[in-house]
Amino acid sequence: MGVLKEIKPEKVFAYFEHIAQIPHGSGNVEAISDYLADFARQRGLQCIQDESRNIIIIKEAASGYEQEPALIIQGHMDMVAVHKPEYPVDMTREPLKLAVDGDRIYAEGTSLGGDDGIAVAYALALLDDDTLRHPRLEVVITVDEEVGMDGARSIDLSMLQGHRLLNLDSEEEGIFLTSCAGGARINCLLDLSESCQDRDGTVFEVTVGGLQGGHSGAEIHKERGNSNLLMARLLRKLAGSVPMGLCSCDGGLADNAIPRVTTARIVAAEEDEKQLMALVAEYHATLKRELASKDPGVFATISFQGKGSAKCLTGSDLQRAVNYLYSLPCGVQAMSADVQGLVETSLNLGILKVEGGRVTAEFSVRSCVDSSKQALLDKVQALTALAGGRCEITGDYPGWAYRVDSPLRNKMIALYEEMYGRAPRVEAIHAGLECGILASKIPEMDGVSFGPNMYDIHTTEETLSISSTQRVWDYLVRLLERKD
Repeated sequence: MGVLKEIKPEKVFAYFEHIAQIPHGSGNVEAISDYLADFARQRGLQCIQDESRNIIIIKEAASGYEQEPALIIQGHMDMVAVHKPEYPVDMTREPLKLAVDGDRIYAEGTSLGGDDGIAVAYALALLDDDTLRHPRLEVVITVDEEVGMDGARSIDLSMLQGHRLLNLDSEEEGIFLTSCAGGARINCLLDLSESCQDRDGTVFEVTVGGLQGGHSGAEIHKERGNSNLLMARLLRKLAGSVPMGLCSCDGGLADNAIPRVTTARIVAAEEDEKQLMALVAEYHATLKRELASKDPGVFATISFQGKGSAKCLTGSDLQRAVNYLYSLPCGVQAMSADVQGLVETSLNLGILKVEGGRVTAEFSVRSCVDSSKQALLDKVQALTALAGGRCEITGDYPGWAYRVDSPLRNKMIALYEEMYGRAPRVEAIHAGLECGILASKIPEMDGVSFGPNMYDIHTTEETLSISSTQRVWDYLVRLLERKD
């Protein structure tokens, strides 16, 4: 503790550091939820903690602001918890190790959780400061946003008075988001376990890695390499050239994060070792050329693991599996014809596993056009059915439609211009936000999403700008104190 001590805004960073000490990856939110509930109770604030562990904390208006409309402050408590393969940590139990490098905060060997820990820290700092002038604050902190927005889907907001919402789940200062894509997860299963059999030979480990990865909504347009997709291409190449068996394959940690490294284990005859080495070396050179600008660190390697026997896919079932994986769509599927530079429809093969003859592929699908989203889900289902597999669709959430008449947006733009002498950018985003789901529960919701600068979210290189966090805090405080 104390790494962020005396960094301004002090109260915001103090709470951010408290949060970092509590493991709070998606699906592991009990402790952080209880911490938030205890925070509210200790300060005599009204608090609702529902069965899903969502938290609502209400603070009544400061003196003189009783007649101002209530304001909803919203973020999520879970983070994408990933760590470097060489960094030994159990992120379900161990705290983050924060560090500072100039203007940026990061976590040693792991993701930082600035998405969306900074929203929670902002909210707690607001609630814990009785000197601030503000209307009634209704703080809504949801669970498991990163794995399908399950918290937003289950939460009851009928007790809220406000219909103006500040979503603090954006990662670029000076940009006000006012609409976003809808999305869904689709989990595909191709079960070939009955044909999985023992094969004797030489065991090799094949790896595709060195990729930048990133958020599949915010960075899919950069067309960075997807290690799962690149591995499928390599396995098809190897299986078409050398008699071999596929024992396992493992890549990616979250459906909405572009995977950075994928590893497979194969079995082949000893006499085919030189050919395998040559094929992987050739593929490595191909990737270095293809991704020279987008992912210059990319590599493909193969290493000898010993001799023995292992259960694996072989023959026609191996060909069926690798052809299926190779044929799956991935990445940007369509760009918007209405908003320049906006991705309209995409999907990300975030998790790939082959084990015991069972092939699983998990996607995040996004589109700002509902029919296009459904068509893409249907395509993945059709391809999986042709291969003899099946799919399950979960976490389907609506997009957030642009509101033409937005008093909140107008107020925020005017204040931003007054404080910084320039207009903010008002944009739509391809990444999913909880605002679409919340808008279906809050009558006539008028919302804007914004936040400080963060970089490489959902990766082990994730950082949060200190100076940007300060500026956004100053802006947020001024916004709350400005009456209509």
